[in-house]
Amino acid sequence: MNAILTSYGNGIHAIDADYYAPVLAAIHLIEEEGRVALVDTAHNAAVPRVLEQMEKLGLKAENVDYVILTHVHLDHAGAAGSFMQKFPNAKLVVHPRGARHMVDPSKLEAAVHEVYGKEEAVRMYGKLVPTPAERVIEAHHGLTLKLAGRELSFYDTPGHAKHHVAIRDSKTGHVFTGDTFGLSYRHLDNQGKQFIIPTSSPSQFDAEALHNTVSMIADLKPEALYLTHYSQVTDVPKQAADMHRLTDAYVAIARKERHSGEARHANIKRGLQDLYLQEAAEHGWALQGEELLKLLELDAELNAQGLAIWVDSQAG
Repeated sequence: MNAILTSYGNGIHAIDADYYAPVLAAIHLIEEEGRVALVDTAHNAAVPRVLEQMEKLGLKAENVDYVILTHVHLDHAGAAGSFMQKFPNAKLVVHPRGARHMVDPSKLEAAVHEVYGKEEAVRMYGKLVPTPAERVIEAHHGLTLKLAGRELSFYDTPGHAKHHVAIRDSKTGHVFTGDTFGLSYRHLDNQGKQFIIPTSSPSQFDAEALHNTVSMIADLKPEALYLTHYSQVTDVPKQAADMHRLTDAYVAIARKERHSGEARHANIKRGLQDLYLQEAAEHGWALQGEELLKLLELDAELNAQGLAIWVDSQAG
């Protein structure tokens, strides 16, 4: 999958945001009778890419009714305000816990500057643009919005973040899951098989909540999921089983290293990398060894950070 635009039928499209590298973050577009909803926004550099692909689809900026954020981590929400400036008729739809950060993104911006340094943060995301409060819809659990009659239903889906929602599309029964149903990189696909891993990146990973969320989504019996990293995944029962199994493996790695002192982060990261190598070997991932570890380097780093925060939050 190297094309910027991938169309799945039923008005569902994925646009490669070219975030960090190609084919790592997808912006999804849902189209119904000429009306449009965008799911997740990546970084500001993605804005002209999306507008260009919309033009190829015969869609105009005024056709966009909703910009939907699965959560407010900046690889999903960094360009939200910039897109809202381009889409005059759109409402921004976001979890209630994340809404205030879209109206005033200064805390998000300060946090990412602290993590990456201001220069690198600006390079990665650009300037975060606020969205007027009157253009924001808070996506409480059970909210349903209509896109030219096509219903988009919202579910509160913690586990990766407390400010996370998933969206079920009534036309297909498919679900847009952001990060709460893990990551599935197309680089790893082999002979039609897809593989999935949880993401425990900082700072609100919650293993029990993630298990509950994965079960809830699987119980909807969707034929396909759309992950931000990266796009359409099928064979949902198998992916759900792997999410449960690997979440437990993450927990075991973190608990084993809980009292490892200064070596804890390195040990958790190495444990995750060993797990990925083992999964790749046992299940035939397309990438193996050092090539696999290079692809998953940032994920291993962030997942280790998140697991350390989580294990510190556990009593006993």
